[in-house]
Amino acid sequence: MDKTISNLSHFEGQEITLKGWVYNKRAIGKIWFLILRDGTGLVQCVVVKGEVDEALFDLEADLNQEDAVMVTGSIRKEPRSIGGYELGVSKIEVVQHVTEEYPIGPKEHGPDFLMSNRHLWLRSKRQNAIIRVRHRIVKAIRDFFDMNEFTLVDSPMFTANAVEGTTDLFEVDYFDRSAYLTQSGQLYGEASAMAFGKIYVFGPVFRAEKSKTRRHLTEFWMVEPEMAYCDLEQDMDYAEKFVAYIVQQCLEHCQAEFKILERDTGKLESIIPPFPRITYDEAVKILHDNGLDFSYGSDFGAPDETLLAEQFDKPVMIHRWPADTKPFYMKRDEQNDDLALGVDMIAPEGYGEIIGGGQREDDHDILLKRIRHHDLPLEPFKWYLDLRKYGSVPHAGFGLGLERTVAWITGTKHIRETIPYPRTLSRLEP
Repeated sequence: MDKTISNLSHFEGQEITLKGWVYNKRAIGKIWFLILRDGTGLVQCVVVKGEVDEALFDLEADLNQEDAVMVTGSIRKEPRSIGGYELGVSKIEVVQHVTEEYPIGPKEHGPDFLMSNRHLWLRSKRQNAIIRVRHRIVKAIRDFFDMNEFTLVDSPMFTANAVEGTTDLFEVDYFDRSAYLTQSGQLYGEASAMAFGKIYVFGPVFRAEKSKTRRHLTEFWMVEPEMAYCDLEQDMDYAEKFVAYIVQQCLEHCQAEFKILERDTGKLESIIPPFPRITYDEAVKILHDNGLDFSYGSDFGAPDETLLAEQFDKPVMIHRWPADTKPFYMKRDEQNDDLALGVDMIAPEGYGEIIGGGQREDDHDILLKRIRHHDLPLEPFKWYLDLRKYGSVPHAGFGLGLERTVAWITGTKHIRETIPYPRTLSRLEP
């Protein structure tokens, strides 16, 4: 087992060496404390005058924040210390001494400064905790689909066709033709589901949406399961089990991070299926009953989603949308052709939509008419139409936005903090 701060409980009473960086330090008379970080956590290292040689005790005056050091000493239990353990120092080796003042200090910094120094800001306790929760969410995503016999089938980043129209796509030169950075792996996910039954696509997607809200990024990660022989109801069953599993795994494994983030985990503990399910029409009635001036047939904006979420203590699934609000590939309701069999899941606490999905149109001729109706070029969709010619079956799926999910579970207000190096309308560095 690696000797890291996260594993200190396994080395109680032993002398070990930890490799990391100076996070902070303070002195009280004949004792000084070094707070060490190693990427897995923080630990207090105690240096006592008389127990170490003079040169080591005097080292405190020379150490700077982010000096790279290797600290040797014995591990002992100390409930008052960070993580419940501390290290009694016998040796410190300086690997690299920082000669310039570290840019991010204890004083207040503006968001633009912090984003410009994102490569350093990630070392801070709060940012580190957010990315650790992100890591656990990614693991939970993969574990859920593995346990439920899904196959990971990656979709291409370059595509010749758009999933939801070309307005929000990044167009790039692709040798002697144009291509687009993908906005979703769903169409290829449908093809893969016809080969493997149940699949998921997981990777970065790109939206050229000129939005500056705290909920939007131009590059973000999405996980998109797709299932053959699946209808809208089964799709919603999978979606709620999936989200509940992610939350449960975070509650089980991320308590230390939640403490750093001061996250109210009581609100997460209620995220247990079944989730409330309401139709679009019922959602509109809730908005109108609460005095919002909402126009029927529109998509929900942030204030609408927030008000709807406030009516429930779990994510709410809104299904059967006006067909004009949903993409061309969405299957229509047999009882009402004006409605699409789509579903959006709205997270509690004002975090907005985290899932969008639904049942796909499986009839070749209907899908062909839709492509023509939307004035989409037919050639790039020929392979997609093939799926309806050779063994077409009812199928459904959804996409979960990773960063919005991380924001909700961690209680982070701005989505730019939920991805290591965010890309927004105005930021391409670092």
